[in-house]
Amino acid sequence: MVKDKTDRTKIILIRHGECRGNREGLFRGRSDFPLNEVGLIQAKELAVEMRSYKPLKIFTSPLERAKQTALIIGQECQTEIEVREGINNIELGPWEGQVKQFIAQKYPEQWKIWLQNPEKLSVPGIETLDHVQSRARRELDMIIKDFAGSSVIIVSHRAVLKPLIASCLKISKPYFWRIHIDTAAYSILHYKNDLGYTLIQLNQNKHLSEYISEWV
Repeated sequence: MVKDKTDRTKIILIRHGECRGNREGLFRGRSDFPLNEVGLIQAKELAVEMRSYKPLKIFTSPLERAKQTALIIGQECQTEIEVREGINNIELGPWEGQVKQFIAQKYPEQWKIWLQNPEKLSVPGIETLDHVQSRARRELDMIIKDFAGSSVIIVSHRAVLKPLIASCLKISKPYFWRIHIDTAAYSILHYKNDLGYTLIQLNQNKHLSEYISEWV
């Protein structure tokens, strides 16, 4: 295992490439959208960008859009891929696959909470952001323990990466809309035993030739 001189662990957090759900403004959740044509191009551009980081391992959500992104990066970097359930996307139950404007009309009160303070959203069948944050942080802490001092990649989803970053940086609620992450963008955390987590980069997207920004 190759370690840097400061014995920091480098964690590269990647949001998967674009899928139909992103382009059409759908709530995705666990709906298993594959990458669309733009998403495949984004993943290839991202893979080239990742070569210089020399990742020791790539961890991915089990959903197809994340796995495809991870596999393309893994092929470019010649790095092993491992699926981790703890970084799977949020479960959105009855909202999954629905157009966001439909949800806004059918569930106006819950939609208002989603826009203003999604950490307080409580709907039967929908996983809370507190639960997402807890499971994702447990997964990250296990990865840090096993791969201390090396560089690793985590490929996941917006609704996982935002709570995870907030947890690592101890950002208080409401945090969700204070952090922005585009498709196929990456962020970098460093971890050191005596300092904990430090954010080095957020939402780096300069490598992308095309992307759309989602703000709701």
